[in-house]
Amino acid sequence: MESHISPPSTKIFIKHHRHLFNHHKDEEKPVDTPVYSETTVYSETAYSGETTAGGYEAGLAKTEEDYKKEEKHHKHLEHLGELGAAAATAYSVHEKHKAKKDPEHAHRHKIEEEIGAAVAVGAGGFAFHEHHEKKAAKKEEEKAYGKKHHHLF
Repeated sequence: MESHISPPSTKIFIKHHRHLFNHHKDEEKPVDTPVYSETTVYSETAYSGETTAGGYEAGLAKTEEDYKKEEKHHKHLEHLGELGAAAATAYSVHEKHKAKKDPEHAHRHKIEEEIGAAVAVGAGGFAFHEHHEKKAAKKEEEKAYGKKHHHLF
């Protein structure tokens, strides 16, 4: 009788990717013991806990640069809102065109057209809100530092 000899088994070890939330049992657990130092000094003014609506501490005033940054930030967000409104409007018009061209799926295209129109209105409202926030930041700066007049003559 013929004996069948199998070759020695070769196991291939594949390293599994370790993701952020999927920890495996064979991994070591990180140690969560905090390390404290007796030489660490904390400032009283660094984190007082009392902040105003703008995120600044009650005792510290905004500088002229802070007002300019805030105004620029709101201007940037206003432009993003305008861009979003334009994109959503274009999508809505596109879906309206598809509803006419594809009568079999016209109902779906009409729903997507309405969704695009709603998003366009929301983005326009956001742009309008940011426009007023930008104006309020500019008025606040003028109130704090006086109105700047740039006379050419």
